[in-house]
Amino acid sequence: MQNQATPNATAPRLPTTSWEIHLAARPTGAPTATNFALVERALPELTEGRILVRNTWMSVDPYMRGRMDDRPSYLPPFELGAALEGSALGTVIASRVAEIPVGTMVSHFAGWREYAVLDAAAATPIDPDVADAHHYLGALGTTGLTAYAALTDVAPVRPGDTVFISAAAGAVGSVAGQIAKALGAARVIGSAGGPVKTELLLQEFGYDAAIDYRAGDVAGQLAAAAPEGIDVYLDSVGGEQLRVAVEAMRPKGRIALVGAISGYNGGTGAAGPDLYQAATKEVSLRGMLVTSYFPIFGEYIGKAAGWLADGTLRTRETVYEGLEQAPAAFLGVLSGANTGKMLVRLG
Repeated sequence: MQNQATPNATAPRLPTTSWEIHLAARPTGAPTATNFALVERALPELTEGRILVRNTWMSVDPYMRGRMDDRPSYLPPFELGAALEGSALGTVIASRVAEIPVGTMVSHFAGWREYAVLDAAAATPIDPDVADAHHYLGALGTTGLTAYAALTDVAPVRPGDTVFISAAAGAVGSVAGQIAKALGAARVIGSAGGPVKTELLLQEFGYDAAIDYRAGDVAGQLAAAAPEGIDVYLDSVGGEQLRVAVEAMRPKGRIALVGAISGYNGGTGAAGPDLYQAATKEVSLRGMLVTSYFPIFGEYIGKAAGWLADGTLRTRETVYEGLEQAPAAFLGVLSGANTGKMLVRLG
């Protein structure tokens, strides 16, 4: 088999160890740098049907906070003393799989490490000619798919709708506002923290109005931006913003429950929504897991690649350099330090 990594006198020397970020201790409340450890570990053998990938980009995302706790969820908790995991991109440097030759760029779920030995089924070849590779972790990855599925299926946008999006300068929100416009929304309102981010919503991401939740009176700001109410809300925050959105909903409004970052560190946060009010308005509140929408990934990438190419979709990334900076990047995304997608470049 031509792609087998068979040792010979001229073959390049392959790595035998990899640096990894491990979960050193489970956090109580907000995580800190002490919850992580940088560890060197031996790589497993490259057996038939597997590939060796040198990771070049990795993603850090808010949902990872839940996996640091030892409790049941839709994904198993991270193991203590073992490498964390998450979406990553890399280049195949050795292969025992004919269909994935050396040099192929792949996406996979074994981030938080320099090198990964993967079964062929765990890697998806990507085409870097379609868009810059890092977009496959953002606008062309699960981030973009989350926004698309939320606004086309979970809480579908209809032409003429007024749409409200929380965490609008973040990874999902910065894409979602633009997708809402592409789907025919008449007015798109975003919330973000601070004047720099709210200005970015207006000037770069195409929002019609921006709310600075740190300035207080979110309800008053939303009423001023949408005096006749809202039809769709994409919620990544929970707490006060979800409550305010329900209050502002028009009859038969639609809410996509994508995340609730205000409560990820164990705090109860501000009071949640008045569900009686939601019932009397016949508002739908529907949760979503992006994994349920993997069957439409190809459909979405086809559309989003076109949007990127023609400028319909603009993106921003906040990039930390080096594997050792991955914990800092993760803590940053939990505190809202990122604009757009938070990424770590490994090399």
